[in-house]
Amino acid sequence: MIALIQRVLSASVTVDDEIVGAIGPGLLALLAVQPHDSEVQAQRMLQRLLGYRVFADGDGRMNRSLTDTGGGLLLVSQFTLAADTRSGMRPSFTTAAPPEHGRRWFERLLELARAAHPGVETGRFGAHMVVQLANDGPVTFWLDTG
Repeated sequence: MIALIQRVLSASVTVDDEIVGAIGPGLLALLAVQPHDSEVQAQRMLQRLLGYRVFADGDGRMNRSLTDTGGGLLLVSQFTLAADTRSGMRPSFTTAAPPEHGRRWFERLLELARAAHPGVETGRFGAHMVVQLANDGPVTFWLDTG
C-alpha cells in the first residue's frame, strides 16, 4: 500500500455535488492498493497512519501522532499513486491493484481505522471525487508498506 499523507486544517471529499466525507484538523490520506497487498499491509498502513509523528509538540517539533492529537482521518482511494511513471509521457497502471482487489483492501483498511480511531471519514471508492484541503505547513509525506 502507498499513502500520500497531508497534515490538514480541514479536508473534504465531494461526489456529485454532495460532501461524502469531511474532517477538521488531522490527516488526509490518499491511498493506493498494489497487487501484492493483503492484511499485513493493511495493518502496517494503519499503524503508520495513526502513529506517524507529523503534528507539533509544545516546542514546535513534529513529535505528535494522529493518535496523540485525536485529529480526523480522511481516507481517499487513489489508484493513480501506484502508477509507473518511469518512462514515456503516459502513466502505466500495471503496478496498481485490479479494482476488486483494491476495493477489498481499501475497505479493510477503512474498517480497521474506524475500529481504532474516532473521526475517520472517506470518499467513495471508484467514484469521480473532488478533494479539497487546507494543507497545514505544508506537511506532506509518502508512506509505503511495500
